[in-house]
Amino acid sequence: MTEWKAFTVESKDRVARVTLIGPGKGNAMGPDFWRELPLIFGELDADPEVRAIVLTGSGRHFSYGLDLAAMGGTFGPVIADRGLAAPRTEFLDEIRRLQASVTAVADCRKPVIAAVSGWCIGGGLDLIAAADIRLASADAKFSLREAKVAIVADVGSLQRLPGIIGEGHLRELAFTGKDIDAARAEKIGLVNDVHADQDATLAAAHALAEEIAANPPLVVQGVKDVLDQPRSRQISEGLRYVSAWNAAFLPSEDLTEAITAVFEKRPPNFHGQ
Repeated sequence: MTEWKAFTVESKDRVARVTLIGPGKGNAMGPDFWRELPLIFGELDADPEVRAIVLTGSGRHFSYGLDLAAMGGTFGPVIADRGLAAPRTEFLDEIRRLQASVTAVADCRKPVIAAVSGWCIGGGLDLIAAADIRLASADAKFSLREAKVAIVADVGSLQRLPGIIGEGHLRELAFTGKDIDAARAEKIGLVNDVHADQDATLAAAHALAEEIAANPPLVVQGVKDVLDQPRSRQISEGLRYVSAWNAAFLPSEDLTEAITAVFEKRPPNFHGQ
């Protein structure tokens, strides 16, 4: 059994449970998360004993999203580059590495069910958008928050959510960075069902996974492959486009202000520079 730093992985009765465990507060996504996620889903994809996967978070919250403190080095060089090509190329490579981590969840041949409680912010929303099915507890809250920190979301939400919640709802969430509760998430189709609490949500996710696992595994994988086919090229092209866009345009005074405001615990003051 591999020892992971940002996850626990356990399997029983043909269902694997992948649990985010940090080490950042609120299961924030730091370097260990991005490194381990594709390795875990690659192993589960290749494991013939696993037929379905439940993805959840430890503690009260699914994920606060990108760990800005731990990942600050990702933005530093490109912010300071003054237009130099090398730092922007390195930043482009880094964006595509993060994208590939989340895409490993979407590309896993085994159906993935996300069980969400508490906050699911930014990168957390990218992650559950890559799952096949999403369930939530009544206390769950969701936010496509990147616009509030001067970032164009670039790890999959803008590419995958149109097929889940539709263009209008996505544009509202992406333009505003607003928070929505579990009831609204269910109404717009972001989650299939809402359950009373975290335990009930996790139990429902496992029951659904076991129901899937009882079916012929190659047929289930074939269904997923067929359903994914019409959108896979569009998603891939969209991810490449946004990574190039951010490598070119993300460095800004507004981004510096957003990151500074987070660490100084104050509202940002953006000037469009």
